[in-house]
Amino acid sequence: MDPFTEAIVSEAQLRELYSAPMQRAVRKQLDHLDEMARRLIAVTPLVLVASHDADGRCDVTPRGGQPGFVTVLDDDHLAIPDATGNNRLDTLQNVVATGHAGLIFLIPGRDQTLRVNGAACITAEPAVLDRLAPVGKPPRSAIVVRADEVYAHCPKAFVRSRLWNSDTWPAADDQPTPAEVSHAHMRDPALTIEDVERQQEESLKHRLA
Repeated sequence: MDPFTEAIVSEAQLRELYSAPMQRAVRKQLDHLDEMARRLIAVTPLVLVASHDADGRCDVTPRGGQPGFVTVLDDDHLAIPDATGNNRLDTLQNVVATGHAGLIFLIPGRDQTLRVNGAACITAEPAVLDRLAPVGKPPRSAIVVRADEVYAHCPKAFVRSRLWNSDTWPAADDQPTPAEVSHAHMRDPALTIEDVERQQEESLKHRLA
């Protein structure tokens, strides 16, 4: 069975399955970064960045740093400094191609998250980069997002998943190690898992800054 064969293709079909949204859920969406949004961003050490390319292919990637590494530039814009990575530049290329990004800010131990969607660009302007807190080395560029939609998500997903409850975390023996995952996906017969473990250790030791 191809699940795409009978796919829902219109908003009207969706609305046949769901009730109308509560007005308070609609009203609480903002079009700027208010004081509460600023306070949440200031204590956030991890943000998920969603983007898509010109053909609509989507990507979500995590960006992390010290709490508050994302800088609110003004009531309408925020900036995420680039950090040392694998140089694939998936997110940066997507933003250059389409001019859009979506963000989810995660705060450890907090079930509520903050979503910011809007127009986006990549900048290397010193006037912007100088305002940012570097994540390791000084950033070569930054993702700037205009806060067209600002929305505080309710905690249901995190309550259901019990994400922050360590008692529910899977045992290490029940999941593959990071090296095993990378080794399987690299598909390089010349590499062993031990080789990958050494590479990952070296990368974390020398390439975080």
